[in-house]
Amino acid sequence: MKPILTVAGHEAIDRDELLVHDWRVTQLTRLGIPGHLAEGAASHVDWHEIARLVQRGCPPLLAFSIVR
Repeated sequence: MKPILTVAGHEAIDRDELLVHDWRVTQLTRLGIPGHLAEGAASHVDWHEIARLVQRGCPPLLAFSIVR
C-alpha cells in the first residue's frame, strides 16, 4: 500500500496521483485550455477526447465544454 500524505489531519492525494494530475493539467494547457480550467478538471475529463476534437479543428474551449 502506498503511503498517504496527510495535511492538517486530512488525507491528501498521494504523490503519484499528484504527479498524474499535474501532467494532465500540462496536457490540457498545451491544447489551449486556460490553466484555471485545466487545474479544476484534470482529474475529471479525458484529455485525449479534447485533443481529438482540437485536432479536428474544434476550438479548445468548445472541445472542453463538449467533453466536460
